[in-house]
Amino acid sequence: MLQKVGYRLYSWCFLSIVILASCETSPVKNEPSKHLFDGVSFSNWEGDTSYWKIRDSVIWGEVTPEHPLEHNTFLIYTGTLPSDFELTMEYKISDQGNSGVQYRSQEVPGLKYALKGYQADIDGANTYTGQNYEERGRGFLAKRGESAELKSGLPPQILDSLGTREELRNAINTTDWNELVIRAEGFRLEHFINGKKMSSVLDRDTINRSVTGLLGLQLHVAPQMWVQYKNIRLKQL
Repeated sequence: MLQKVGYRLYSWCFLSIVILASCETSPVKNEPSKHLFDGVSFSNWEGDTSYWKIRDSVIWGEVTPEHPLEHNTFLIYTGTLPSDFELTMEYKISDQGNSGVQYRSQEVPGLKYALKGYQADIDGANTYTGQNYEERGRGFLAKRGESAELKSGLPPQILDSLGTREELRNAINTTDWNELVIRAEGFRLEHFINGKKMSSVLDRDTINRSVTGLLGLQLHVAPQMWVQYKNIRLKQL
């Protein structure tokens, strides 16, 4: 009897070790990134191509005094997007430029190529770069360096600091390419530039928050500016 009990105990222990080992070593499923821009065409993108061009595998948006904008315009991705994703791209912008990347956004009725929704802000002076701003909506959701929580009918509540705006600004290149990462998972929205977390939003506003929508690159009203985007990749979470 003791031998049987000992054998069963040994077998149970051996099985437990095997299960624990397999749990520790099993790889986590890692979805591959999908390229949203092929580098040569606007396939799956729509916008006013009098402002948007493709040059050397780069998307260029430009406003000039000879060709001004009446309202902010967007180059909009028309392919299917998941609700939870990690979006990565590189950008470069003129010193007087103003742009941004909208996601989980909606079209504005009556205005062609206009969007409203969450936006990862980008500007050449790096005054606003990295913040979360809801265009045609609730406005500033989290400024650079802020981790904020949103609730219906209330201003953003700052939960934590990610660093000062000046410290984080030092991580942004002013004349070269920058890597922007937008991570949207559930109602947590995070913006990263060159590996530094710039802002974080937990959107508990059940009236105004969004879980799905459009992706768009912004060209802002300005006397003169340009912005460039390349290597646009999306990974489903």
